[in-house]
Amino acid sequence: RLLLRAARSKTRGWFGELDRLRAELGLSASRHPLFEDKFAAKLTLALFSPLLARAQPDWPPGVRPTGFVWYDGVPLHAERLAALEAFLDAGEPPIVFTLGSAAVFNAGGFYQQALQAARQTGRRALLLAGANALAVPAEDLAAQRVAVFDYAQHSVVFPRAACVVHQGGVGTTGQALRAGRPQLLVPFAFDQPDNAARVARLGCGRVLVRHRFNARRAAGALRAVLADAAMVGQAALIGQQVAAEDGLENALRAIESRVAPLSAQREPHE
Repeated sequence: RLLLRAARSKTRGWFGELDRLRAELGLSASRHPLFEDKFAAKLTLALFSPLLARAQPDWPPGVRPTGFVWYDGVPLHAERLAALEAFLDAGEPPIVFTLGSAAVFNAGGFYQQALQAARQTGRRALLLAGANALAVPAEDLAAQRVAVFDYAQHSVVFPRAACVVHQGGVGTTGQALRAGRPQLLVPFAFDQPDNAARVARLGCGRVLVRHRFNARRAAGALRAVLADAAMVGQAALIGQQVAAEDGLENALRAIESRVAPLSAQREPHE
């Protein structure tokens, strides 16, 4: 109970913009969108592809999967973008290593092991490492074999990867699926183990749990992924299907289907 109270208090401030919007619309403040008000009886949007999770009989009523709604972060400045594109153009597609927007703050030795794994596979590597980018030795950046950025838009780099190694957060997972590249997932916590298992069942990747992630195991898993023609082909096929979905449009249509009857009821009658 103490942990739940602390989590509720810590996360309530995340929804200040929602509270302001509700106030502008003349609505009362929600209780807590992650706890008491997580589901709406009439419509709850599940912003992921039905390929990742199809609707289930035990879902709350009114849940509608829409497809992914993409958020790609802030674009790189022109100089950094030019450096990124120069690296991508300078050789074979690299293995991209990233820990998304949360696990990157608790990376531990992930990026150091990732560098060693890339060396063992003989492949180029691109690390999206957040603040961890400062700890990468300068000698590892030589000869265009390794590039390190704190962040780069996934829609830019994932399609040009040989394989994407990531933590399995739903946003990163969606971007990797859309890119059509095979994946090695290293789940840390929360929904990540479940997302990783779903990607594996789709035939698009393999899973290596965090406490077993080291250079030797990662290199072995990467060799297996890159040599698996069926997995590479399946990833490309799933990528085409995910890219064809329009999650934003589907979400808007779902909202409008609920709003339109209410608007009609409020129109004055002649």
